[in-house]
This record gives sequence, C-alpha cells and structure tokens, in this order.
Amino acid sequence: MTNRPAPPTGHPRHALEPLLTSAVRLSVVAALAGIDKAEFAYVRDLVEITDSALSKQATRLEEAGWLGIEKGRAGRRPRTWLYLTDTGRAAYTRHVTALRAIAGPLH
Repeated sequence: MTNRPAPPTGHPRHALEPLLTSAVRLSVVAALAGIDKAEFAYVRDLVEITDSALSKQATRLEEAGWLGIEKGRAGRRPRTWLYLTDTGRAAYTRHVTALRAIAGPLH
C-alpha cells in the first residue's frame, strides 16, 4: 500500500460550481464564454432548448450575477442579447479547470 500525501487543496470536485452542474446552464454559459454577447434566439438554437427553458436558466444565471441580459431593437424587431459578466466568466473558468483536473490522469 502506498502512502500518498493528500493534495494541498483537496479533490478538484470541490471547485465545481454548483450552478453549472445543470447541463443546460453549463451549455448556455459555454456558448457565451468565447464571445462578447449573443442574441437570445442564437443561444436557444445552439443549446437546443425552448424559449421558456432558456428564459428560466438565463434568469437563474442573472440572479447569480453571472449573466447580463440586454434588451433592444434590431430595426423594428425587439431583440434580447445575453452576455457573461466578469463574475460569470471567472466561474466558468474555475468550473472547466476543475472538470479538467477530475478528468485528467490520477497521480
């Protein structure tokens, strides 16, 4: 039996963001991570969910301070854009880093 010292910060699962354990919320945040902002319909279609499902998840992320919602018009049509806040981007980065550490080789 090998005695291994415990990692200094514990298991990486402790760094997972509870709000991102939902596959839909993780997909929404991932869709927005590499861009400044995206139209609501674009994110809805990319993540393959309904308007109401995206609206519900966007509200949860907005309440956490991770997502911004901007309303406006494109020509005569009302539009809604979604974007990650700095807090949201940081949370996503921590979550992905933890997932990579979990999925990586065990030492």
